[in-house]
Amino acid sequence: MTDNHLWHHAAAMAAQWHEHKYRNDDKTPYFAHPARVAMIIAIRFGFTDEKILAAAYLHDVIEDADADYDDVHEHFGRDVADYVAAMSKDTRLIEDDREWAYDEQLAAGPWQGRLIKLADVYDNLSDARTVPGKRKIIDRGERALRLAAVDEQLTDACRKLRDLMTRVQAEIPDS
Repeated sequence: MTDNHLWHHAAAMAAQWHEHKYRNDDKTPYFAHPARVAMIIAIRFGFTDEKILAAAYLHDVIEDADADYDDVHEHFGRDVADYVAAMSKDTRLIEDDREWAYDEQLAAGPWQGRLIKLADVYDNLSDARTVPGKRKIIDRGERALRLAAVDEQLTDACRKLRDLMTRVQAEIPDS
């Protein structure tokens, strides 16, 4: 497959792998999230690399759908599979250990995984409706920003996420 069709194929596969799944509101098809993550990367953060966009569409399929690393590798190649794997939590671990291991994995993985994480947090924060949900995502955003701070190519994306976090935090009443 040529790279110029990679993101297109990834969008279709992500839609299939997430079929019949919904966001937390039980109304929005789950596929809306990876599609928005890919658009944030392309339009808001300015990265148009086909492999990054493909991985953005697929970033949750190992963790949340009936796909594994081998499926992603077979359809999209090693780079995309590695970016998606960097974004996939090990659900065999208890939550505290899982979050620590996930941060370690993102830190050790390719910078493209950290870019996708920034866009993932950006979208989740844009979509958050409750104060506790917003606070939780802001905490995740702080972790993602710390991990991405070492990547010069992510400076602008970090700034844009920080700006959104600041705006959302200003809207949260003090408690």
